[in-house]
Amino acid sequence: MAPEEAMHKATLTILDEHRSLAAVLHGLRYLARNAVKRGATLDFRLLEAMVAYIEGFPEACHHPKEDAYLFRLLRLHAPDAAPTLDELAAQHRDGKNRLAHLGRALAEYRECVEIPVPVDADALSNSGWGRIRCLTAAAAFLDSVESYATFHWKHMRIEEDVVLPLAEKTFSAADWAEMDAAFSSHQDPLHGAGTNGGDFRALFTRIVNLAPAPIGLGPALDAADGDTTTLELLRSGRFGQDEGAAGRA
Repeated sequence: MAPEEAMHKATLTILDEHRSLAAVLHGLRYLARNAVKRGATLDFRLLEAMVAYIEGFPEACHHPKEDAYLFRLLRLHAPDAAPTLDELAAQHRDGKNRLAHLGRALAEYRECVEIPVPVDADALSNSGWGRIRCLTAAAAFLDSVESYATFHWKHMRIEEDVVLPLAEKTFSAADWAEMDAAFSSHQDPLHGAGTNGGDFRALFTRIVNLAPAPIGLGPALDAADGDTTTLELLRSGRFGQDEGAAGRA
């Protein structure tokens, strides 16, 4: 894409919101892996806050505005992009179902929180159905997190590599005025706006502590771990830079 100083306001807003979602997904994935694979204690309130953020902002506000403004205007100026836009719009609809599945997996896993994870496979022969159910719930939760995160990272990559550059190339001044008005009429609650600003502000702090540099203060992502998309998404954004810098001072 073009340098940020050459981008329109709405494009920068969309990119910032992608950075926020990428950071939440990274934090969710980090916590899930740490618990299921390493036996770390899970903070279920934090996980539920992450899911609530995704449901309350990206799913309820960000995606509908992309459909109503970005995709609609691009269909007028770039008819050849229709198949890509159709695919992305379908992914927006599918995302709600995937998030509901993730929420159910989290709830089922929480019911088994008293069962230590990971469970040694050799112990299964001496365990009851409750232990087996909890082992299954832990695996299902991690699978759901991995699937949901990968789904969204691929989705955002298409928008950033294909859709937004095409919009920057084809939209008129009137189109950008409409886009800028639409995407400036809300604020990402992760940055403190809205009735739940205080709750999401605490979530923001936790995510900054989990997110890798230069976004946050957490451990560096390992590209060899198959997380190159996350690494590139987070490196390209400005999410948490002010807070991260303050934390390092």
